[in-house]
Amino acid sequence: MDVRVVLHFAVITRALSLFLQALLNAVIPDHEADAFSPPRTEEPLWLDSAVEWCLGGLSRWDAAHYLFIAERGYLYEHNFAFFPLLPVVLRGLAETLLRPLGGWLTVRGRLLLAVALGNSALFLLSAVALYATSRVVLRDRRLALLSSLLYCLTPANVFMTAGYSESLFAALTFAGLFLLEKGFVLRACLALGIATAARSNGLVNIGFLLYLPSLHALSQMRLYRTATTGHSKVFGYVWVVIRLLFTSLLGTAIIALPFCAFQYYGYRTFCTPSTSLERIPPALLSLAERKGYRIPDENGPPPLWCMRPLPLLYSHIQDVYWDVGFLRYFQLKQIPNFLLALPMASLGILAAYAYYQENPDMCLRLGLWEAGSSRRLDKPMPGFFNPRVFVYIVHSTALLVFGTLCMHVQVLTRFMASSTPVPFWISAHLLLLNEPLLHRRKTSTPNVQLRAHISKNGCSHTLHNPITALLPHWRTCSPTTQCILGYFLSYWVLGLALHCNFLPWT
Repeated sequence: MDVRVVLHFAVITRALSLFLQALLNAVIPDHEADAFSPPRTEEPLWLDSAVEWCLGGLSRWDAAHYLFIAERGYLYEHNFAFFPLLPVVLRGLAETLLRPLGGWLTVRGRLLLAVALGNSALFLLSAVALYATSRVVLRDRRLALLSSLLYCLTPANVFMTAGYSESLFAALTFAGLFLLEKGFVLRACLALGIATAARSNGLVNIGFLLYLPSLHALSQMRLYRTATTGHSKVFGYVWVVIRLLFTSLLGTAIIALPFCAFQYYGYRTFCTPSTSLERIPPALLSLAERKGYRIPDENGPPPLWCMRPLPLLYSHIQDVYWDVGFLRYFQLKQIPNFLLALPMASLGILAAYAYYQENPDMCLRLGLWEAGSSRRLDKPMPGFFNPRVFVYIVHSTALLVFGTLCMHVQVLTRFMASSTPVPFWISAHLLLLNEPLLHRRKTSTPNVQLRAHISKNGCSHTLHNPITALLPHWRTCSPTTQCILGYFLSYWVLGLALHCNFLPWT
């Protein structure tokens, strides 16, 4: 039933997102931004103008790179900042499911349609995967449900809808974490490895692979200690250690392989090029000359980054094109962007602080064992403060610190919202803790529950959505509820209005 509630709410929010972005894009004039805007080399077909009018807002800012890569491949050097999985998915949809529309839509039009359909489906999968992961980790059905419903109103909403890789990455990451929590290590590694082909911060997920199997190995060692003696105990310890090392090395290789392969492809493209300028369309070549974009040329000298001991194209692009680096963004003129990222940063800081305050000793022991207790860590108490949440808090805090110190800080909102469940867990925890209308003893009150009757095979089912149930009682809600829902809802709408019209956003 809970999964149905999550899916129902996710479908509604996706449909509203697509409708609102079209409406706001039509009402608000586009800002003239200095953004990547490649020329169209195809003559528009019958339905292209209609698709552009309805879905053009999904192609702004970085989405233009993904659509260009899906259509033309990796032509310009700075295109390599965008990993290949989303362009492959979009082009696959355009050439298979949407192929019959080829007589009415150009490749560009079909790619825009693929963005709307593909990212909507991926968002539904990510919402279900987040709920499943939350149930396993939190051991609290109500907290898992509320977290997933808040995720459907994510402040990074526009990036989950537009031609960005956030929905794809979130679906793969949350699914991989669920599989890892359930003990399906190889399948989890494959999911997390594919996620690395969507975004570079997928490499950070290696930490889960190293930690969760280690937790399981320690649990097995405790069993061997109490159940066996002598040589059997030693053999059991050795076997557990060997299996842990093998799993960790193999899993790390699987997760890191897409990143390494993509960097090698970039190295071969620019350091040992086999493309001549004559093979590049004149319009795209002219754009490169006007904007100073580097293109691979077999007759030209290789770029300087090819001569480095570790020639990573991704690091070069982040440094030269986006000016990403330690403390580079700490400038007075960036204060508005820090304020824009402050709510998400506050949730991350609050989650880490509250968890440490509740479990200081366990945090100091890295959550691996409990002192003076025989209670196993794989059977924790339910809720946000149980020991299984520890590794997620560490992961979230690492993303928060890196995003604040080393990235363009305004991207912190979508960076964390698509990579970790912690912002949604702490938000749901605060709502359950501070909102009287959500207290367990009052959840049966009819006037605070949304009842949607769905008839199927003559049976009536009732869906209870606590988020939509709270909205009619906004004025009587607690200040905590008003702050959290106000943040989620305002960013949900503002992102569509600003981003889809080339205005600055997160």
